[in-house]
Amino acid sequence: MRTDELITLLATRAAAERQAPAAAALLRAVVVGLLGALLIMLAGYGVNPALPQLPGRPMFWIKLGAPALVAASGALAVARLARPGVPAGRVGWGIALALALLWGVALAQWLGAPAAGRSALLWGQTWRSCPFSIGLIALPVLLAALRALRELAPTRLRLAGAAAGALAGGAGAAVYALHCPEFGAPFLAVWYVLGMALPVAVGAWLGPRVLRW
Repeated sequence: MRTDELITLLATRAAAERQAPAAAALLRAVVVGLLGALLIMLAGYGVNPALPQLPGRPMFWIKLGAPALVAASGALAVARLARPGVPAGRVGWGIALALALLWGVALAQWLGAPAAGRSALLWGQTWRSCPFSIGLIALPVLLAALRALRELAPTRLRLAGAAAGALAGGAGAAVYALHCPEFGAPFLAVWYVLGMALPVAVGAWLGPRVLRW
């Protein structure tokens, strides 16, 4: 075996060995963070009393599925950015797909509604509290993800923090959906997206400050 082939083999093996601890640390962070998010939702908000009937409504699955896709995309980005020299890749397409789904359904619902009913679709009854509630519920996931990143070796600190925020924001919105009484797609397209954006902004701000080696 030539020297350059040996170096390539050793580098590949080292990368594979680093990948397993990164995935394990991230998995622990997600589990702990989700438990914290569920506790905040249950203690501070409570489950929607109509939850057993909600799976029959398509908007429930959109409200749950779009944030879950954001969270999954954020988790993939965190797992990649936790290793030095590994780019985020194309995981941003998952977030873009989730936003396109929300905005597409919102536009269709908005255009199909009578003019008098559009205001209720956008504002609902909880627009003042919704984004901040999502941000609060997302906080345990964000803190757990940042702690996991500190145990690893990210080099693009702001982007890694933003990815942790996307994971947290999507998870927080999905957990909040178990309580949320709103089903207007325009409401979700504005206030849920804003709620998910809050942890992204906080994570991007914290990344260079708490993830520095």
